[in-house]
Amino acid sequence: MTIKRDKAFWEAMANLAATRSIVIDRPKGKPHPNWPPDRVYPLDYGYLEGTSAADGGGIDVWLGSLGNRMLTGILCTFDTLKRDAEVKLLLGCSSNDIENILAFHDENMKVLYIPNPEDQNESHP
Repeated sequence: MTIKRDKAFWEAMANLAATRSIVIDRPKGKPHPNWPPDRVYPLDYGYLEGTSAADGGGIDVWLGSLGNRMLTGILCTFDTLKRDAEVKLLLGCSSNDIENILAFHDENMKVLYIPNPEDQNESHP
């Protein structure tokens, strides 16, 4: 089987991330509202304003430490307890940021990280 890396898909997602306001509703260091209080967000987490996702909110984003909004990759998550799947955009994330994001999710959350093949930061774990 051949894996197709659709440049148009990545360009459209990067354009969306670049042109929408980011709302940070869970800042770095804030505890997760439904997990133990020692489980804090390693980076700013929020959503793209004016977008919609399957959960009824905006498209989720992790905002990394690189200080830019370049689309680093996409995180696909599956909560085995809620049987809920989501897509999250990683913006301006370093390799260390990505490792911290992956480690943040608990054992009930299965994650798949898909790096942006056009990412110039080469920040893939």
